[in-house]
Amino acid sequence: MRKYCEECKKEVETKVVTKKETYDVCGEAIEVDAQVLICEECGEEFYYEEFDNATLIQAYNEYRRKHKLLFPEEIKKIREQYGLSQRSFAKLLNWGDKTICRYENGSIQDKAHNSLLLFLRRPENMKTYLAENEILLDEKQKKKLMNIVEKLGKDSEYQLGIRFFGAFFSGTPCEENGFKGFDYEKFCAMVLFFAHKSTELLKTKLMKLLNYSDMVFYKENGISISGLKYVHFPYGPVPDNFDMLFGRMAADHIAHIEVCYDNGYEKHQVIPECDAPEGILSDAELKVLERIYEKFKNFGSADISDYSHKEKGYNATKQGEIISYVYAKDIQLD
Repeated sequence: MRKYCEECKKEVETKVVTKKETYDVCGEAIEVDAQVLICEECGEEFYYEEFDNATLIQAYNEYRRKHKLLFPEEIKKIREQYGLSQRSFAKLLNWGDKTICRYENGSIQDKAHNSLLLFLRRPENMKTYLAENEILLDEKQKKKLMNIVEKLGKDSEYQLGIRFFGAFFSGTPCEENGFKGFDYEKFCAMVLFFAHKSTELLKTKLMKLLNYSDMVFYKENGISISGLKYVHFPYGPVPDNFDMLFGRMAADHIAHIEVCYDNGYEKHQVIPECDAPEGILSDAELKVLERIYEKFKNFGSADISDYSHKEKGYNATKQGEIISYVYAKDIQLD
């Protein structure tokens, strides 16, 4: 990218560097790794809105992690599991009309509101809340909500899913999962996105696409998309317990792996069984997935595996070790 440099008094080539920057978030100094566009000749920094916005989001998310606050997407997921609009959810909680909208769009919630949202994430707690509090929803809305709560509480698949993944995937946000508890719905949405975009998507390539998507989104937002951990394998990074994940997707009729043969070679092709869902991935997440797809759309499985072997995170780990998201800052796709 070329830009006019005020110091050099001419148009120059630029480069991207990573540096520590401090932001004031709710009166607290938060330090993050920021991407900065600079002049290659004199080092002068340029204003670049995309980088500045990404750094601000990182600072907000770092504050959320530090104080154990829900992320905007997590708040939205709580609301949507009960089938409520932003306005209805605010009425249910006796909050201002715009409060939920602000939280879902990035404003930081206070700790009291955060505690209530955490409590209501579990259907059995929502049932208690409805029974013990005066609710501003009308009778029709309350009846509909109660039916959803009852269905969630009795749904054996819902309960089984929680126990199943609770046993094998860490729900505690940390550097190994990109500071996000594993999200099965987002994982499935990512798989379906790439499976529908590609004419023939092989499992090996899919696992690299997932890794790059999570890592790049973390680099720019301070949180991963899926909450997956990635492990160093001979053919590049792969999701931890990937066989279990693909088995669950097949059982849920979301996607499955089909073994086929081409000139004597065994290929493991990803076959989608349903459409990519709407509303699971945010616009920002979809944009990252689109960028990753465009970058690697002409790469074969061997090509993208070789490309992933050059990443610092892969080279800094041994076979079987988790590749921490701390290495996301070293990924350069351009």
